[in-house]
Amino acid sequence: MTSLPPKRPLTLRDVSEASGVSEMTVSRVLRGRGDVSENTRDKVLAAAKQLGYVPNKIAGALASQRVNLVAVIIPSLSNMVFPEVMTGISAVLDETSLQPVVGVTNYLPEKEEKVLYEMLSWRPSGVIIAGVEHSDATRAMLKAAGIPIVEIMDVDGTPVDSMVGISHRRAGRMMAQAIAAEGYRRIGFMGTKMPMDHRARKRFEGFTEALAKEGIEVADQEFYDGGSALAKGREMTEAMLKRSPDLDFLYYSNDMIGAGGLLYLLEKGLNIPSEIGLAGFNGVELLQGLPRQLATMDACRSEIGRKAAQIIAQRCAEDGPDEPEAIELSPKISFGDTLKRG
Repeated sequence: MTSLPPKRPLTLRDVSEASGVSEMTVSRVLRGRGDVSENTRDKVLAAAKQLGYVPNKIAGALASQRVNLVAVIIPSLSNMVFPEVMTGISAVLDETSLQPVVGVTNYLPEKEEKVLYEMLSWRPSGVIIAGVEHSDATRAMLKAAGIPIVEIMDVDGTPVDSMVGISHRRAGRMMAQAIAAEGYRRIGFMGTKMPMDHRARKRFEGFTEALAKEGIEVADQEFYDGGSALAKGREMTEAMLKRSPDLDFLYYSNDMIGAGGLLYLLEKGLNIPSEIGLAGFNGVELLQGLPRQLATMDACRSEIGRKAAQIIAQRCAEDGPDEPEAIELSPKISFGDTLKRG
């Protein structure tokens, strides 16, 4: 059996030999520098493409101290919210030389520290990170990084640098006011058992505060951990209504468990929304395919991603602004078919 020759990384010399152009000129073309004729540029790029040559950006970064990467640190990829945020980020960065690189923390502060440490060691040009609550070590690294930092999704807190998001306390208050205004009084709440999901906690706090002003208390509540959100929504709704059959409204901390609850209620033949109303949060696209439109609230996910990426891109540009920005977006309630009296 003949052994394959050992592979070696391609070099500028390989591109030079394939294109018939000097190594120095190849280097200038691939770095987008210098006055090179269109014909020469085309020959170099064609040869590099055919060979599959990728320039060594780390070598160039040794001089500039930065690579054209933007660290994006988010808690989850299974949650539909964050892929939409990433779409917004990518849409903006696609128009620049910057490239997003994603790290996932699973809502764990110690994992966030580790991911941020590793990403900062590559000397990115900026960081986009979910939330404004971090461990002391993470905050210290963000403050010392010397690059643009944008904390996203939330504005209820003090940012290290810039922030873009919605007020989750305000979102919770808005939903509670809308529910109370429609005359619902016996309200159940369902959410996730994630102490580090600060945004869900703030929404619940805003929700209960606004209800209290209307003289209403949450009559029943339940929290779940792991598993399919749709299935959990069904299970929790069934369990809650067995415990508290007189509830007239169910508020879910996210649309996925809300969708599960809606499907369960429709199966049971309950009159929605006159007999029982329900609402979720996030405004995910999946809701468009349900038999009834679940009331929800748009969390401005894609716009948050776009605004954050714009801040990074502008701050990284030559002569770009250096001042931090705080952008609060306004969520909107979609009443759908489940938050109106019949």
